[in-house]
Amino acid sequence: MLSEQKVGELRSEFAALRRQVGDQTAAFFDGPAGTQVPRCVTQAITDYLEQCNANHDGAFATSIESDQWVNQAHQAAADLVGTSDRGTIAFGANMTTLTMALSRSLAQTWNAGDEIVLSRLEHDANFSPWILAAKDRGVEVRYVDINPEDCTLKLDEYAEALNDRTRLVAVGCASNAVGTINPVQKICQWARECGALSFLDAVHYAPHALMDVEAWGCDFLMCSAYKFFGPHVGIQYGRRELLESLQPYKLRPSPNNLPGRWMTGTQNHECIWGTHAAIDYMASIGGDMTSGMPRRDALRMAFKSIKTYEEQLLLRLLEGLKQLDGIKVWGITDPTRVHERCPTISITHERFSPRIVAERLAEHGIFVWDGNYYALPLTERLGVEPEGMIRIGLVHYNTASEVDRLLDHLGSL
Repeated sequence: MLSEQKVGELRSEFAALRRQVGDQTAAFFDGPAGTQVPRCVTQAITDYLEQCNANHDGAFATSIESDQWVNQAHQAAADLVGTSDRGTIAFGANMTTLTMALSRSLAQTWNAGDEIVLSRLEHDANFSPWILAAKDRGVEVRYVDINPEDCTLKLDEYAEALNDRTRLVAVGCASNAVGTINPVQKICQWARECGALSFLDAVHYAPHALMDVEAWGCDFLMCSAYKFFGPHVGIQYGRRELLESLQPYKLRPSPNNLPGRWMTGTQNHECIWGTHAAIDYMASIGGDMTSGMPRRDALRMAFKSIKTYEEQLLLRLLEGLKQLDGIKVWGITDPTRVHERCPTISITHERFSPRIVAERLAEHGIFVWDGNYYALPLTERLGVEPEGMIRIGLVHYNTASEVDRLLDHLGSL
């Protein structure tokens, strides 16, 4: 587990964590909407802009260097998601934009009478793009429900929803609202057994645990660097044979080889290089790559430490919330099941709206989100619209003292 001293050293790399609100240091529990970034990421972005700011595939030095740097970022992202093929990694504006583009291409392979399977636990970016694509092609959408008492998927319904007409199964690795971790390896296996493709939304999972596309057996995966201590860049993984056979919506002069055929327009090169730095920052928590440790091994060790540390914070938060009157915690609360969830907690207060609670906490320098966080399929299912919930997101730069401070202020509302 990360020691208190190590966490302190890591926190010193984040300038934002020194922000003051009155006489209080800000406590950032807003990570599920976007984490803060360490100094190495901002420096990497600056380095790119100052040293090799150029467009792709030129014959001159800065363009050549830029392509080399971007290729290194592809390799880092491949190491992060768990593929040995960096050509299967594409960068884009964000997960939503990448998913919209992929859905248009994938839908061209569907026919009327086909089916796709979605769940009520999803972020809307892994929901509406597929519904819109299905509508365009006359494809039926089948919805898998949740167990509202702990916000887990009804896996028996999942198994029953799949059949020989299923063309796509799209599921999140973890809920960005209530933290539930889904058994995606099992779901991907079910998809393969019925001849369907699998799509994973790993946006919320990525800062908390190690992704592994090869072990999971998924066909596509999306995540976003700004959720794992990087800049606003989206990352797409797809199996090579699919990325080469599907027809992307692209311009005629753009490349037909991977990964270029899926990276439309001029890319945000400086932030792609910043994404490389963010991945190396996480790897540095697990080991020293300068000594020859492979990045993937360092990431594996890093996430083992991160998971143990975050679970301790999560248990502290859950126990404290249990002592407070008027607070409902949505999702898994059993301390013996914390391995089934990310350290992301959504709550509601019996007397105060989520917005009022967020505003009261903000007055004391405690930053939390309110609303539905685009997890609209879930908040509709739970009946908490239109106000939504209060979301508390823990990451490895949060501390026990910040958790205690949050609980104190929640208790004094």
